[in-house]
Amino acid sequence: MGKGFFISKAVGIAAIIVGAGALATIIALSVVYSQEKAKNNDNVLPTDGGTTSKPPVTTTAPSNEPWDKYRLPKSLVPDHYNVTLWPRLTQNSTTGLFIFTGHSTVEFVCAEETDLILIHSNKLNYTKRENNHSASLTSLGGVKAPSIKSSWLQQVTQYLVLQLDGKLMKGHRYHLYTEFTGELADDLGGFYRSEYMENGVKKVVATTQMQPTDARKAFPCFDEPAMKAIFHITLIHDIGTVALSNGEEKESSNVNIEGHDVQKTVFQPTEKMSTYLLAFIVSDYSFINNTIDGVLIRIFARRPAIAAGQGDYALNKTGPILKFFEKYYNSSYPLPKSDQIALPDFNAGAMENWGLITYRETALLYDEAFSSNSNKQRIATIIAHELAHMWFGNLVTLRWWNDLWLNEGFASYVEYLGAHEAEPDWNVKDLIVLSDIHRVFAVDALASSHPLSSKEEDIQKPAQISELFDAISYSKGASVLRMLSDFLTEEIFTMGLRTYLAEFAFGNAVYTDLWKHLQMAVTATGTDIPDTVNNIMNTWVLQMGFPVVKVDTSTGLVSQKHFLLDPDSKVTTPSIYNYEWIVPIKWMKTGETQPPKWLKNTSVTINEMKVSGEDWVLTNINVVGYYRVNYDQGNWDRLLHVLSINHVAIPVINRAQLVDDAFNLAR
Repeated sequence: MGKGFFISKAVGIAAIIVGAGALATIIALSVVYSQEKAKNNDNVLPTDGGTTSKPPVTTTAPSNEPWDKYRLPKSLVPDHYNVTLWPRLTQNSTTGLFIFTGHSTVEFVCAEETDLILIHSNKLNYTKRENNHSASLTSLGGVKAPSIKSSWLQQVTQYLVLQLDGKLMKGHRYHLYTEFTGELADDLGGFYRSEYMENGVKKVVATTQMQPTDARKAFPCFDEPAMKAIFHITLIHDIGTVALSNGEEKESSNVNIEGHDVQKTVFQPTEKMSTYLLAFIVSDYSFINNTIDGVLIRIFARRPAIAAGQGDYALNKTGPILKFFEKYYNSSYPLPKSDQIALPDFNAGAMENWGLITYRETALLYDEAFSSNSNKQRIATIIAHELAHMWFGNLVTLRWWNDLWLNEGFASYVEYLGAHEAEPDWNVKDLIVLSDIHRVFAVDALASSHPLSSKEEDIQKPAQISELFDAISYSKGASVLRMLSDFLTEEIFTMGLRTYLAEFAFGNAVYTDLWKHLQMAVTATGTDIPDTVNNIMNTWVLQMGFPVVKVDTSTGLVSQKHFLLDPDSKVTTPSIYNYEWIVPIKWMKTGETQPPKWLKNTSVTINEMKVSGEDWVLTNINVVGYYRVNYDQGNWDRLLHVLSINHVAIPVINRAQLVDDAFNLAR
């Protein structure tokens, strides 16, 4: 509530007694608040990469050249890639570096006539080809390809630039071939190396992390989510090591290349997919496996970890979670295998690479002797999060990173549903209130917060994209989607979700496409909501923050106001909705659940919420709404009395939430 509202000392003291367990949460939230506030003040510079063979002319005036823009032109559309990579797991004797070499052919279609090829490249050095250029271009179908007139690496925007002496013809197909070398660095991005000790010996793993913009560090590619293609991957690796990629292994044989006896593993082509979901790994790992309804499930990890049974829990729970999501989406798992691998050095908790999910070791491996119950719960929810992406994010991918919140927020919501299927006795679905809603309340109550969705033109640079991976995208996204699912009902929510996935399978979408399909489900079922799904949800998606809803039970007046941790802070970001929300209200009166209400304006009188005597009102049942609640002093006193004599009359989640709201509203 805004500045100037107070609760009595008795209510505050009793709230502490009732919710002593929540105090630690509030302290933790204060830490998160401080960290996130500091994070909002950080400035991150784009990553430079590569070296130029022909530096472009520099100028102080803004450039309108295509290679100085961060977004690819729409003139070329990739169809498929043939990529061969050879990571060296020992240091180069000359440079002292770990390197990889490779060659790639991308077949693309010319959608618009052009004499320019821009393809993403970062920190790759190219072998010179015809006429001392970094690539060679050939045409398919008998039409001669134009020659490459000039080529260079544009460091800031991370392009390999090829200027041609003629135009590519609309509708025709071309091959672009490159040979390159890159460093297998320990920077946790692109194609990188991870190291660990085993029996006193240092082992090296070559692995990947492409999201969001680091596939271009592994090979030249059209590195945007909408530039989906099919990938044919081949890995050259030391004999006896294990090579993995998104596709199933097609064949593997020992060969001699450049005087080295090595193993060559060829993988089946992938489905049509985005570059950021690619993965390829070479290691000395072992694995355990099983098969469920024709889908091969494998858990890879360090040999001692597998031998100690640390992958068993993940293996046992992956199948049930996978089957749950098949039912939830009404869609079969789209791949023949689901590999999951634990890495010693990994920046994120996990990454949903299609068919080869990578994890931090603590997010996949469970040791019965040393791991805690919270470790087990975390493993179950993270596995569910990543498997949820196999459909929502991988099969259907958001067109651009400004809608990242929908991709990650959705997985962050349904991870609790998947984990509940794996461990039904845990009541894990309730943990979203503590782990996500409370977490993001502390951040989204700042005047420096930001909306869930940004304009596409405002998110251009790699650094801007990386900044979107925050608590707002994950936890607020999960919270508002949970609220949406609740007021529509899970049945209608999944009905719209399923038609959305069916329409955009192997393609791309924007967040309003999901709203359209949910609205179709609402219309088909005759569900009564006060406005369209689009209009309701845009008040939560297109403006930052959240409201505190105050219920005055002496008059029945229900009102809303933008909640700020610091009531004196000034909000400088304008909102087309004037920081008002269309608020769904689930509520009960004296222990009896009542029909839902809606708050569509600043305030409304709801006569049913006017009570007297010993009656009391509780709103936001089970904290399904993304907002705080305040009451008149009389209702606070009556709720306190109920908590002291018959606490089971109030849902368990709301007991803790009452304490949290009381503390925050008394600031």
